[in-house]
Amino acid sequence: MKTEAIATQKDSSGINQQITGSEILLRSLIAEEVQTLFGYPGGAIMPVYDSLYSFSDQLKHILVRHEQGAIHAAQGFARVSGKTGVVLATSGPGATNLITGLADAMIDSTPLVCITGQVASHLLGTDAFQETDIINISLPVTKWNIQVTRAADVASAVARAFFIAKSGRPGPVLIDITKDAQFEMADFHYEICHQLKTYKPIPNPDQRSIAEAAKLINEASRPYILSGQGIILSGAQTELIDCAEKAGIPVASTLLGLSGFPASHPLYVGYLGMHGNYSPNVNTNECDVLIAIGMRFDDRVTGNVAKYAPNAKVIHIDIDESEIGKIIKTEVGIHADAKHALTLLLPHLKKTEHPEWLASFKKLDELEKAIIQQDCHPECEGLKMGEVVRRLNQITQGNSVVCTDVGQHQMVTSRYYSFNDLRSCISSGGLGTMGFCLPAAMGAKCGAPEKDVIAIIGDGGFQMTIQELGTIMQYQIPVKIIILNNNFLGMVRQWQQLFFDKRYSFTEMDNPDFVAIAKAYRIESQKVESRDYLDQALMDMMNHKGPYLLEVVVEKEENVFPMVPTGAGVAEMRLT
Repeated sequence: MKTEAIATQKDSSGINQQITGSEILLRSLIAEEVQTLFGYPGGAIMPVYDSLYSFSDQLKHILVRHEQGAIHAAQGFARVSGKTGVVLATSGPGATNLITGLADAMIDSTPLVCITGQVASHLLGTDAFQETDIINISLPVTKWNIQVTRAADVASAVARAFFIAKSGRPGPVLIDITKDAQFEMADFHYEICHQLKTYKPIPNPDQRSIAEAAKLINEASRPYILSGQGIILSGAQTELIDCAEKAGIPVASTLLGLSGFPASHPLYVGYLGMHGNYSPNVNTNECDVLIAIGMRFDDRVTGNVAKYAPNAKVIHIDIDESEIGKIIKTEVGIHADAKHALTLLLPHLKKTEHPEWLASFKKLDELEKAIIQQDCHPECEGLKMGEVVRRLNQITQGNSVVCTDVGQHQMVTSRYYSFNDLRSCISSGGLGTMGFCLPAAMGAKCGAPEKDVIAIIGDGGFQMTIQELGTIMQYQIPVKIIILNNNFLGMVRQWQQLFFDKRYSFTEMDNPDFVAIAKAYRIESQKVESRDYLDQALMDMMNHKGPYLLEVVVEKEENVFPMVPTGAGVAEMRLT
């Protein structure tokens, strides 16, 4: 392990001073420049919390109302700041309550370090009070995990955890520390980890592959870039813009790639996916060279793989070699960090323009206009989700950080909000976790206090982590919350309508008074049911200095189109 010594605890005589494992943990976090923690105390992590009492001037701890809220908040913090999110939880149910967030972070490549307390080492395997084998439970949903039973091993475990979580394809790690190790005394010496013998996170791109990719792009008449979250994670936005502009290539974005390429850029053609924009989906099957960067061809993007991009030679750039060729046959695979690969690729690209190819996207956009008009400028009496997002986008000029939950509102927001700023779209992608948004938004606000952070949530997902209003209240986190309330589990209802003969089986919801609940948490709130008051309500929300909840009652049976039905190809996207 290649390291850099940065911290040692010594007494006034200069001799190494032994401290508890708990203090070693906290000093290690400080050495990693951690400033914010999200957590919930309990018996097995209590020694750490006792030590934390003395570090309140260096470590800001946010007390959540549920451990799932802690890990989603850490995800929001990491996604908006580019730093590693940190979570504290106790053993047993405290640790198992992190599993959903770990799975979400694993599939969405979010760097987290989760620290759980554990029963004393002599009790391991005895079914002691609040003992669970969190190491084996979390093994499939962590990038790495470790159980620490000695105070002397805490610092090295933390150093490795931060290195593994952030490097290569990021992901969550978990450190489980027994209670006796937290009490035990040991010398403290911390070294930043830069390298592990068995772990090579930064690949060197093959120069021949770079040259082959450039040749394909230069010879293409209809090249097309699919931009994924890898652009954001590697900080490759500038390099992507440079390559796209030089070679005249249209750029579409995956859900998690939104905000990686400016929506206002003339080469941006829209949002990919099952409920994405029409032209970027349909034209996937018309391109002759497809350049996928930092994305993994998940089923929500490809639809029926047998019908996907049949005319294209595929170039796939990804830092995770296992993703290359896994779903879509690849002509040229480039195992590399996106920023590094694009930097190498740029000098090989010829200055080119493809006006007819770009015009084909605009022609297809005309077919989608009727839907946009219906969604954003409806003539019906009830409010529509699209018009709410459209007005919010106009008011904020697409410059806010927007967090979404999972469902219809997520797809509408992804379609109608213009994500112009990097790291401004925070959403649960691969796992599709309802309840993600509210805690993720408060974590995002902690990670980017200078930015407006807006949570757009459905009435179903909001109630899964509604208790985090207590966290927002206690710390006065000025997040703006919009509930698009249709009294349904909207996405499931849409599928039941279209594919299950309108058999609405357990999807209609009898909701509480959300405004009254917000007021009980001392959060300013109001409810809007008419478009006559929508603009003013949105302005009231954005102008309010503290947290704010706005409930917007929308049409109960509104559907989200376009849509790629299950089993269909992306070119078979339904407009209605």
